Amino acid sequence: MEEALVTHLSDLGITPICNLNLADACSKMGQTWCNGTIMEHLDLFFSYNAGEQTPYQVHLYEAINKAIPTINSFEAFRVTEDKYLTSTLLARKGIPTSDFRLIHRDDVEGLKRAVEDWNGQVVYKPVEGWGGAGIFKIEDERSVDVLVPFIQRLDLPHLYLERFVNYDKTDFRVDIVNGEFIGCYGRQAPENDWKTNITSGGRVILKEPNDRIIELSLAATEAVEADIAGVDIIYDLDAKDYLVLEVNGIPAFATPEQEAMGINFNERKINAIVKLIDQSIQENS
Repeated sequence: MEEALVTHLSDLGITPICNLNLADACSKMGQTWCNGTIMEHLDLFFSYNAGEQTPYQVHLYEAINKAIPTINSFEAFRVTEDKYLTSTLLARKGIPTSDFRLIHRDDVEGLKRAVEDWNGQVVYKPVEGWGGAGIFKIEDERSVDVLVPFIQRLDLPHLYLERFVNYDKTDFRVDIVNGEFIGCYGRQAPENDWKTNITSGGRVILKEPNDRIIELSLAATEAVEADIAGVDIIYDLDAKDYLVLEVNGIPAFATPEQEAMGINFNERKINAIVKLIDQSIQENS
């Protein structure tokens, strides 16, 4: 994917510099040096390293974004990395999403109240992270009693809770670039589980989006002000409508195995990213 991006950008007269991993960078007197490049001298910084951002890298990313354009912007990156912030913006825009709450880590009564209000259909999620790690259901007070010591050991500042949605154990992942629908595929949870994440045992399946799914994906991407997004959507069997679960700021490209299945939007996605980078450079030159 990187080679294809470099080739297309070079054809437009843009000189890409690769290997700008902020883990290798240092900052001196307002300038960020990374493998011989002063980041603030670039026309634009394009970051796409899902799951690899340390607090150090994120701190530098924020500082760089104050000097030059970045894709995604640091603010969009920060929002899409935080499930609570994402859900808050979606709700404020009237985009259907699961009921959610953020409560203080010591608010045990608030946790029990959520279990009662949602009839034991509560999902605890870390606000940051991906792949389904650390997510589990809370169905009764016994589950609460198990969760509280776990929270205290991790010293979490808060709890992010979602109402569990009755769905068919599949979801849609919709890729959006620069306000354009790029492609879609689905994921299916294992037989005895409800998580569709691949790292949790889910598998990729073919799924075609309808107009409602594309409409919600575009609206969700705009709500978090992301240039590039992968929107996760499920169908609520009780509400009989689609809802947005998450907006990912660094959605994966299709693997060769997935391309062989018929998930063939990589070229379209690369072309859209190249167009976005070119457009952003011209607008800020």
